[in-house]
Amino acid sequence: MQVSLLALPKKNEMLTAITHKPSPHLNDCELTFLSAQEIDFQKAQIQHENYCQMLSKLGADVITLEENLDLPDCAFVEDTAVVLDEVAIITSMGVSSRRRETEAVEKKLAEFRPVKRIELPAQIEGGDVLAIDKNIFVGNSSRTNAEGINDFREIVNPLGYKVFAVDVLSSLHLTTACTALDDETILINPEWIKAEVFKGFRKINLPQSEPFTANILRINNTICIHSEFTETAENLEKLGYKIESINISEFLKAEAGLTCLSLVFENN
Repeated sequence: MQVSLLALPKKNEMLTAITHKPSPHLNDCELTFLSAQEIDFQKAQIQHENYCQMLSKLGADVITLEENLDLPDCAFVEDTAVVLDEVAIITSMGVSSRRRETEAVEKKLAEFRPVKRIELPAQIEGGDVLAIDKNIFVGNSSRTNAEGINDFREIVNPLGYKVFAVDVLSSLHLTTACTALDDETILINPEWIKAEVFKGFRKINLPQSEPFTANILRINNTICIHSEFTETAENLEKLGYKIESINISEFLKAEAGLTCLSLVFENN
């Protein structure tokens, strides 16, 4: 059961979290929908350390890689793989500058799961994958194409998963626009994706003042959220969710969110 892709854990599962130290070249990161802003690298390092400490506090065994420090986007390990109970699927990244990131992640994941790969010209990134129980939603985005979705489906369908394609309209990845608060509830920016595929789920729309808030990370029944998204946090607390706030402002400038910074999965 994969957590960073929001296949939701049971309470107090034993978890492993793979992270990667930020690159000193973070200011050269890939951007699609955002304009470049100066990223304070020292601040980003501190925020990443705080993020790892948060994962540990919430019950994860944190592994931090540092093999890819020459690659600007190396901290965003979510995109390199999809981890399910049965298999780790290494992705074929949608931009050429990021494709070397997968080697180090694959080597580490092979210690925990059998590994399968999706190969070019099929393209898929982990940020476009949202798994909820045996249903897996995959964004058709600027980084993931129809061939990538089809090849992913061929791997997971025999394992009992159903794959649903979702058109991503105005965000980098599917999980930029929506994530799951629990097995029945989607936190969503309805302006950024075609949400019809989530028929049957309860949908909580974001406040217009916080369009990037949909990317939350759920760890052992705690909802982790960027500390500046206060309106959304207050709304979720009123609905009974346990909230953990953390500042990742420098990574938001890199068009990233909370799920981007880790691959979290159950210890089999």
